[in-house]
Amino acid sequence: MKTFLSILYATLLASLVAGEVLYVERVVPVRSLVTTATNMALQSPPSVRRAKIVFGGDVMAHTPQLSAAQTADGYSFDRSFEYVAPILQQADLAVVNLETTLSRRPPYTGYPMFRTPAELAVSLQYAGVDVAALANNHICDRGASGITTTISVLDSLKINYMGAYADSMARQPLYVSAADITIAMLNYTYGTNGLPTPRGMVVNRIDTVQMAADIAAIDRERADVVCVMLHWGEEYQRRPNRAQRAVAEFCRRQGVELVIGSHPHVAQPIECDSAARWATVYSLGNMVSNQQWRYSDGGLLAEVTVSRVDNAAPSIAVCPIPIWVLCPDYRIVPQSVGDTLTMSSAARYRYTQFINDCRTLLKN
Repeated sequence: MKTFLSILYATLLASLVAGEVLYVERVVPVRSLVTTATNMALQSPPSVRRAKIVFGGDVMAHTPQLSAAQTADGYSFDRSFEYVAPILQQADLAVVNLETTLSRRPPYTGYPMFRTPAELAVSLQYAGVDVAALANNHICDRGASGITTTISVLDSLKINYMGAYADSMARQPLYVSAADITIAMLNYTYGTNGLPTPRGMVVNRIDTVQMAADIAAIDRERADVVCVMLHWGEEYQRRPNRAQRAVAEFCRRQGVELVIGSHPHVAQPIECDSAARWATVYSLGNMVSNQQWRYSDGGLLAEVTVSRVDNAAPSIAVCPIPIWVLCPDYRIVPQSVGDTLTMSSAARYRYTQFINDCRTLLKN
């Protein structure tokens, strides 16, 4: 072997000295090929995380709703949520705007100063609600006791809340997990019908200076998405006003991916960017109430799908689900149920009108 190598080395050296071109084929060792194939096989596919979040609009409790919910033993609002519960329960997270205050004992009242049986929250829990937004114009209707009792009831049922707090150590933002996605949530209102915030308590107001500070304080290593819920706009107006658009644009500049609106008591348009990086739902309208006139006798559920591949920016997709309130039981009827549900001819006419109005609004 040594003699062979010596001859080969001498031949190569002689060729180089003579200026001859010598082509030697490169042979890759078998071990290298095996190692390369193994490394390729061990590379993980992209990690895809996804969550479905359902947002509901204004949950109200006017006096006729209280009468409909009264039983021999007290109150039950379960029937209101019978048809919509499967949608909420199948979501990874369900959020509503709780536009009333809760009480464990009477007297109970409707508009204009809401005081609702705590059983409403029990029914929300039964229906699958995980988070209640409290920053709205009725949160101070019953002063300090209204806020403390509302929060106490929600805490007892393990329903998270945001926007109003019983002490000045405001727990914000609210970080909530939905499947493999973490959402940082904030909630603000334009006002409280002129009522003062009780001393030592907090109700978040729409103040861009404070909002910018709150958003900047969010741990973006922890949160995949930032959602801001806003109680804003003009009642019964089916288009967002200039102030709503300005605040929505402000939120987008701060890096907020999702803005969800309430207060107008009618549905308003949904806007998304072409790259699916943000979405604004200007108003979801009423989830349940006694406002039984056109446009206010229902609203939308916003089914939001958040997806994230590895550490890339999240993508946002919004699917609106029209919901209509059927009396006298104040049952929330999603379109998937309402299209075939038995109802009177008068109710069928109003239901069809509502669905067509939603279709026209969302098309434009």
